[in-house]
Amino acid sequence: MSLGMVAAGAAVMAGTVISAPAASAATAAPSGNVDTWIKESLKVMHSQGIPGTYEGIHRNLMRESTGNPNAINNWDSNAVKGIPSKGLMQVIDPTFKAYHVAGTSQNIYDPIANITASAKYAADRYGSIDNVNSAY
Repeated sequence: MSLGMVAAGAAVMAGTVISAPAASAATAAPSGNVDTWIKESLKVMHSQGIPGTYEGIHRNLMRESTGNPNAINNWDSNAVKGIPSKGLMQVIDPTFKAYHVAGTSQNIYDPIANITASAKYAADRYGSIDNVNSAY
């Protein structure tokens, strides 16, 4: 990712996750697990023509949040600007809103919504989430 993209707030990923918010009504732990969330996301992605594979999503998801759907990054440049990266794929609110996939939750912490929005962003920027091998 270029520094310009970070400065412009266009970045999705933030790197290492430092903490997660306490569970609340807005961030209650979703049911399921990483395997289930990826498979459900792939169904939505394929129905919408968004490219990506299980392996590409899993690699990025584990690097970004280690599988914690409530992960939040409170230390990077996005957090300093008041828009911390959130969820499994560590997406910022403006990017989540811009790349939200119809039919998924509007909640950035929802695993399927977070994965599909991130994959849609990655497809737009890099051709596929499969082409992302570091923070983006």
